[in-house]
Parts: sequence; C-alpha cells; structure tokens
Amino acid sequence: MLLMIVAVIIALSLFAAYAFNKLRRLDIGAQEALGGIDVQLTRRADLIPHLVNTVKGYAQHERGVFAEVTAARAGAAAAAKQGTVPEKAASEARLDRAIIDVLAVAEAYPDLKASANFQALQAELSDTENKISFARQFYNDAVASLNKVVQTIPWLLFTGVAGVRSREFYDSPDGQATAPTVSF
Repeated sequence: MLLMIVAVIIALSLFAAYAFNKLRRLDIGAQEALGGIDVQLTRRADLIPHLVNTVKGYAQHERGVFAEVTAARAGAAAAAKQGTVPEKAASEARLDRAIIDVLAVAEAYPDLKASANFQALQAELSDTENKISFARQFYNDAVASLNKVVQTIPWLLFTGVAGVRSREFYDSPDGQATAPTVSF
C-alpha cells in the first residue's frame, strides 16, 4: 500500500514537472515569436530614413509628410522596445500610413521612381513587409498553441505555478485588415 502511494506521488510529481515545462516552453515560444516581429519592425524603421532622404532630395516642400514619418518611426521604435501587442499594432499602422504618404509623394517624381537607389529601397521595404507578415503569423500560431493549452484541463491547473497566461493575438488595427494600394 505504501509503495502504491509513493508511486502515485512520484507519478504526479513527474506530471507536474512535465506540465510546468510544457507551459513555460510554449510561453517562451510566444515571447520569441513576438521578438521576431520586433526585429522586423526595427528593420523597417531603419529603412525609413534612407527612403525619406532619397525622396527628400526630390520633394523638399513636403515637410509635413516627412515630419509624420519621423514621428511614426519614433513611435514604432518605442513600441517595439516596450509596448504591448496592441500598442505595437497601432504604431505599425501609423508607420504604414506614413510610408504610403512618402510613396505617394514619390509618385509625383518620375526621375525618383526611376532612381536605382529608390528602387532598391522599395525592394528592401517590400521584402521587410513580407517578413513582418510572416512574423505576425508565426506569433499568432505560437499564441494559438499556448492559448489552447492554457485554457484546457489539466494544463489549466498548472498555469499559476508556471506563471503562464493566455496571450493576445497580433490583430491589425481597424482599417488595416486590407493592404492599401500604391501604384508606381
């Protein structure tokens, strides 16, 4: 009888350790995926000054557009460092609008659109946008896996001990569900 009680206690202890580790692994995976979004947002924010400087040389009278890009970039950088998921999404949306405004200014300057430097920056920006989309999807997949486990028994019983909770999905802010069209 004593041997059976000891075996049950050992089995429960092993399961508790397994549950704790599984929850922590899923939570760390979601944190890592969110970090991937931050890396790509930072990469995009680093490309913006080059794009703005290239366009500025052709359109010096568009100060309002450039000021908004600068403010949006600063907001995105701050959100990437310490913002919540909704704050990151909102700052990303503001930066998206600012980039579209810069590209719209570039539309008025055929020489700029033909510039090899501008075309290379556009290609890098497009590549970064694709990476951001992939990073968002990767994060949302990691969050879905975590949330499924956190909200089901027996894992639900160990969330407090593991310090793990459900996470928010990376949703597009209102009006950002569809990509804006910019033609060149």
